[in-house]
Amino acid sequence: MKKFFQFVSEARQSQASMQAAKLGLASDGHGGWVDRNGELVAKTDKGKLKFYNQRQTQGQQDPTQVRTPANQQVAATQVAPPTQAPPEEQPVAQQVPPEQQAQQVPPEEQPVEEAPTITVVFGRFNPPTVGHEKLLSSAKKISAGGDLKVFPSRTQDPKKNPLDPDMKISYMKKMFPEYEDDIVNDPNMRSIFDVLVAANEEGYGNVNIVVGSDRQAEFDNLAQKYNGDLYNFDLINVVSAGVRDADAEGVEGMSASKMRQAVSSDDFAAFRRGTPKSLDDGETTNLFNAVRQGMGVKKVNKESFELWQIAPKYDQQSLREHYLSENLFSLGEKVENLNTGLVGRVIRRGTNYLICLTNENVMFKSWIKDVMEYTEVKMEKKTRVPGKPNTLVGTGGYFKYAVDMTPGFNPGDKTNLQPGAKPYKGPSESYSHIMQFLNKYKVKK
Repeated sequence: MKKFFQFVSEARQSQASMQAAKLGLASDGHGGWVDRNGELVAKTDKGKLKFYNQRQTQGQQDPTQVRTPANQQVAATQVAPPTQAPPEEQPVAQQVPPEQQAQQVPPEEQPVEEAPTITVVFGRFNPPTVGHEKLLSSAKKISAGGDLKVFPSRTQDPKKNPLDPDMKISYMKKMFPEYEDDIVNDPNMRSIFDVLVAANEEGYGNVNIVVGSDRQAEFDNLAQKYNGDLYNFDLINVVSAGVRDADAEGVEGMSASKMRQAVSSDDFAAFRRGTPKSLDDGETTNLFNAVRQGMGVKKVNKESFELWQIAPKYDQQSLREHYLSENLFSLGEKVENLNTGLVGRVIRRGTNYLICLTNENVMFKSWIKDVMEYTEVKMEKKTRVPGKPNTLVGTGGYFKYAVDMTPGFNPGDKTNLQPGAKPYKGPSESYSHIMQFLNKYKVKK
C-alpha cells in the first residue's frame, strides 16, 4: 500500500506533468523539464512547474542550467531533434539583462488589463442649485479618481428650462469650481444615449451613471435595455447620489423646480438659499434675473405661468387634471423627457405616464411630471438665441441656416433663374423656391 506522502508526491508530479504537456516539455527523469531543443527550462516545485531564468543563476534559487548525459539522452529519445541550420544561420540567443529577468512573468500568469471606466452625470441643472453640488460630490467619490464627465442637457424653454446651455454651464463652473474641468459643453450630447454612445466609442468598457434616487430605476432600465444594441459595455452601474425629498429643508429638499418657483414669486431670499456660498450676492442676483428673463417674468409679483407648468412635481394634482382632460400630451404629439433628454412621439397614454417612441425606434416610458411639449420643431428662426445658429434637424430654421451656408447661394442673385421664372422678392421667397425644387425632384417612396 502506498504511503500517504508518496501519494501526495505523485499527485504533485501529475499536476506538473499535465502543465508540462500543455507547454510541450519533456521530463529529464530527475524532476526537471526540457524544451524541444533539449534545454533544461523548468523543474517541479510543490507540484507545479517553476521556470528557470534564462541561463542565469541567481543566488541559491535556481541551479545552473547544465546539459547532463541524462537530459541529453531524454532529449534524444523523447523530443524530436531540431533541424540544424548552417553555422552562419544559427540564431543568436537573446541575452536578457539581469534587471529584466526578475520582472519576467510566465505567459499564463500575465495580468489582464481591465477595461477603463468612466463616471457620467446627465441632468438639466436649470438653474443649478446646492442640491446639484451634492450630486457632483457623490459622482466624484464614485469615480474613485477615474474619469468623470458632467453633461448638462441642451433644451431651452420658458417653463422648465429658462437658461440656455451656454449661460447655464457658465454659472455651473462659477458655482462648482472644483468640477470646472469635468463639466462638458457639447451641443451633440442631447440625451443620455448620446453620452453612452460617445463614451463607448472613446474606448471605455465600463460606465457609472450617477443620478438622484428618484431617477435611478428609470436610467437603469433604459441604459441596460439598449446595451449591446446602441453601445457595448461590459458593466453599466447606475448609482444613486442619495435620497431626494421635495418636502425637506436644506440641500436634500432643494431643486431647480423650487428655484424657478422662487423666481416666479419674486422671492429672492428663497432663491439665495438654493445657491452655494461660492456664488456671491452680485452673481446670484444676475442668475436670478437671467432665470426671470428666460421665464418671461417681466414684472414683480406677476406669475407668467402656473405652478404645475414650471414646477409640476409641486402641483401634480393640477397637472393630472389637465392631462386627464386631454389638454396635454396627445397621441402622436412630440415630447421630451426632462431627465434623459430623449425626444419621441406619444404612442400610448397611461393613467399618469406616457409610452413614447423616438425617430430611432427607441421606446421609453415617462411620468407626465417628467416630460414637456417639444416645441423646438416649430422654430423657424435661423438662430435659437442671439448669436447661436439653429442646428435642430427638421426645423425650418435649420433648413434656412443650411441654405445660407451652401457655397454659391445668394438670395438676391437673379442670374440663375430659369426662363419664365419670377424674380425673387426676398430671402423668404428664395427659401420657398428651393423647397419647391427639392420636393419636385426628391425620391418618392
